[in-house]
Amino acid sequence: MKENLPVSLQKLIHKVEETFAEDPAMVELFINCFSNTLDTTVKKMEDGTTHVITGDIPAMWLRDSVAQVRPYLVAAAEDQEISDLLAGLSRRQFFFVNHDPYANAFNQEENGNCWDHDETEMSDWLWERKYEIDSLCYPVQFAYLLWKNTGRTDHFDDNFVKGLHTILNVWKTEQYHEEKSPYSFQRKGCYFTDTLSREGKGALVKSGVGLTWSGFRPSDDACIYGYLIPSNMFATVVLGYMETIAHEVLKDEALAAETASLKKEIHDAIESMAIVDNYYYGKVYAYEVDGYGQYMLMDDANVPSLLAMDYLGYEADDRQVVENTRNFVLSCANPYYYEGSCAKGVGSQHTKPGYIWHIALAIQGLTSKTKEEKLAILNTMKNTDAGKHMMHEGFDVNDPANYTREWFSWANAMFCELVLDYCDIRVAR
Repeated sequence: MKENLPVSLQKLIHKVEETFAEDPAMVELFINCFSNTLDTTVKKMEDGTTHVITGDIPAMWLRDSVAQVRPYLVAAAEDQEISDLLAGLSRRQFFFVNHDPYANAFNQEENGNCWDHDETEMSDWLWERKYEIDSLCYPVQFAYLLWKNTGRTDHFDDNFVKGLHTILNVWKTEQYHEEKSPYSFQRKGCYFTDTLSREGKGALVKSGVGLTWSGFRPSDDACIYGYLIPSNMFATVVLGYMETIAHEVLKDEALAAETASLKKEIHDAIESMAIVDNYYYGKVYAYEVDGYGQYMLMDDANVPSLLAMDYLGYEADDRQVVENTRNFVLSCANPYYYEGSCAKGVGSQHTKPGYIWHIALAIQGLTSKTKEEKLAILNTMKNTDAGKHMMHEGFDVNDPANYTREWFSWANAMFCELVLDYCDIRVAR
């Protein structure tokens, strides 16, 4: 037991110890992963906000910082200190969103540190400026979940409201990327997945189809076709959160109506443009489309993903399409699904062929209908930590001793969330 952890988190550890009384290795792995984010990545700032670095990279990703602390939301309802820490993160996220909604990663201070000297509109706050829809989704999701799990609304301040309007403006602008977008991104001397084609504009998409454009995937790899369907799905969920907050907390019916309208527009476009026929699996969702009829059938380990539809809360018109898509994703028809002697699951273009991700395994478990499958996946995760007692990014399905990233805070948190889910402890939505 980590005695330095808050009592509220120790209570959750005790529940895990009770559930896995016959599996001390699972308990030890949970404790290490559960304490990792607080021990190594969280810093309270002098302005009352909270900065959360991604782990072995000294920058804060809007996406990762939410996923890293999400399991702590369960404890926030009874622990004011944890609740304040999370509210501080929400306020910092919206400061960054308003500073530059096209950036994905930020520095702890305005120091000019960056991953690379990219050709885009950088500032000294920015670590990287790869535009990803999910970078705007996650802060809204987190603010909403903080409210639902604690009842607090003080983080819905003027900066938050400004951020909602900023996000709406970007998503509407990027529905007409070719004509209206101010964004471009180029990185010199790199692999093609790290930069955008056509002088930084990215692959051509058809404007005005209802979908909103994304330059990069949540893996930070460039989109092949600019309409990234899992991220558009996540956007519809988040727009629903915006509508609820606007209606119930802000009492702003104009904002509620605007978010509801955009949600319907994107949702209808997904259902009409992103479903394609597959010979083996029937109607499935494409991963990316361009609006002209081209599409990509695949899924990636990073979230949002097609596998994560139910986890994120996407409301599909036809559940059979969701089931078909899951079957496709968890098969060799998905070019990033791999099976080996030690594990099987979803990997990513971001890592080597034959490497699968602990994040994707966690999502598979969190979206599974049976506790048996959840436990089987937990055991796979436990048995593929390469003796490090932490989760990695990707690992070789035939030899887990070959992996990327010694430890990965996002993956650690996802493992913890699956353990808690198995113990019937879940974040309220």
